Amino acid sequence: MVRIITDSSADLPKEFINKYNISVVPLTITLDGKEYLENVDITSEEFFKKMFSSNELPKTSQPSPAKFGEVFKKLSGDEEMICLTISSGLSGSYQSACIGKEISGTCVRVFDTLAGSLGHGLQVIKAAELAAQGIPADKIIEKLKECRKNMNILILLNTLENIVKGGRLSKFKGSIAKIFDIKVLLEGVNGKVVELENTRGKKAFLKRVLDVIGERRNKFDETIFGITHTGNFEDAEFLKSQIIERFAPKDVIINYMGATMGTYAGKDGMIISFY
Repeated sequence: MVRIITDSSADLPKEFINKYNISVVPLTITLDGKEYLENVDITSEEFFKKMFSSNELPKTSQPSPAKFGEVFKKLSGDEEMICLTISSGLSGSYQSACIGKEISGTCVRVFDTLAGSLGHGLQVIKAAELAAQGIPADKIIEKLKECRKNMNILILLNTLENIVKGGRLSKFKGSIAKIFDIKVLLEGVNGKVVELENTRGKKAFLKRVLDVIGERRNKFDETIFGITHTGNFEDAEFLKSQIIERFAPKDVIINYMGATMGTYAGKDGMIISFY
């Protein structure tokens, strides 16, 4: 059976990690001068609580090549291995895993998901499901390429506060957005984040997001949606109920967003992923 490895930015619920025995290599979070291993030294809930009370944005860094290499060597044996990482356009995790492969001398296949959060995580789940069926690594990689090509990632920004803190938007523009209650919808395209459209008011924003999902395809009966959030359970559950009602998907998974994407998603930010 193929062993599945990922970095912690996949934002996988623990039930899937345990069910498929997925090995997770944690990213490092630096917050108010302290370092934490993601989901080891600090939970997502604790992270967001600290982030929202801090004047500085946290920083995340990919696992070192040595750490990846250590995990690869430990798991190497008769089984094949696949390591799925966050998009190389968002983090250095993919490059780090590739170097880790070289220094460990193992035959692990490193796969760039070109996604973040559960856009990454849904691909990990797919790989784990196929591995559990006894599918060999080469065939799993072929399936993953299809998933990656068809992945939709919608990033919902309720506030632009963290974008301003990070220097990606001026304070003036951030103030205008706050005054006019402007919500921003971003999209993951080829591993990078681009702006899709803006809407005024949360109610209209969430309605528009659902309409955008409906515009992407006609059938969703085999689709699994992933929704991650930065602490706003109510909105995430609302979207889940609306997605189920309107599109009747196979499943909808909800989980906390990790630090990598959550730092810029900000308060009440969400990401919806599906393929």
